[in-house]
Amino acid sequence: MVFTAKSPKINIEEVRALSKLEGAALARKNQRDQELEAIIRGEDQRILLVIGPCSSDNEEAVLEYAKRLSTLQEEVKDRIFMVMRVYTAKPRTNGDGYKGLIHQPNAKEAPSLINGIKAVRHLHYRVISETGMTTADEMLYPENLPLVDDLISYMAVGARSVEDQQHRFVASGADFSTGFKNPTSGNLNVMFNGIYAAQNKQSFLFLGKEVETTGNPLSHAILRGALNEYGKNIPNYYYDNLIDTIAQYEKMGLENPFIIIDTNHDNSGKQYMEQIRIVRQTLINRDWNEKIKKYVRGFMIESYLEDGRQNEPEVFGKSITDPCLGWDNTEALVREIYQTLGE
Repeated sequence: MVFTAKSPKINIEEVRALSKLEGAALARKNQRDQELEAIIRGEDQRILLVIGPCSSDNEEAVLEYAKRLSTLQEEVKDRIFMVMRVYTAKPRTNGDGYKGLIHQPNAKEAPSLINGIKAVRHLHYRVISETGMTTADEMLYPENLPLVDDLISYMAVGARSVEDQQHRFVASGADFSTGFKNPTSGNLNVMFNGIYAAQNKQSFLFLGKEVETTGNPLSHAILRGALNEYGKNIPNYYYDNLIDTIAQYEKMGLENPFIIIDTNHDNSGKQYMEQIRIVRQTLINRDWNEKIKKYVRGFMIESYLEDGRQNEPEVFGKSITDPCLGWDNTEALVREIYQTLGE
């Protein structure tokens, strides 16, 4: 094997000492984490929104977004609970392209993963401590979880990772809400097998040690659409899709059944404005069918300061990965969800 060391071995405890939550910020996070757990368990019927930029490429833009989101959260808190996407590691289909803050703390400069780890912790810390919002991130690299698990409140296992045993087993040791996306093929068995593995005890090697987990009962489903062999996106948020997904949930007898609709990716075909229509249609389906209302209680929405995307980080608060709803459209959509839930 040819692995060339580019840095000394990372001391996890030293890294965790950086940007460490204390006092009021830690108490606020713990309180919100308890509320989120109650939502996943079905004890709190508020709608969950995991919402924010596709990728967190610019610290100041992310902080400006977080401040606005925090104000909006306060306005809708009796019907909607929001966790902010602070996604710092991005999967790439062929390995090329921007791989997230952890690789490039400055999107215009060369990769630096050691500085990237520090930047990731600092960003999550600032969002929590300066705005009161709690954060979500994607578990792209399972071995990195101990570097951030004290800061994040929600974790997603992506479509390209959901079949991987290491992701499933590490998720089984997480003590916070963890969403499993269906794979890009759309095969729901893969997603549900991932949830099953995560909800149960597992033994495996992790960070050079043999470990045993307790299982994560807060693991749940995220429907993100699929891509067929011809490259055409196949949505899976429609009424019949939801009924089929619920039937599979019931058949497997998993704990705390909970379904989030990912409104972008292959559900929207990355047509970011379609996210609004997808939310509306899902709310209609919830209103029509009590089972859907019981199970489908969350949305994952890609949203930033400016509509769309750009190839280079030139416009402040505009995505450099997938296209996102801009702030005006985001604010209007969240308020529309709030009003619809009150009807």
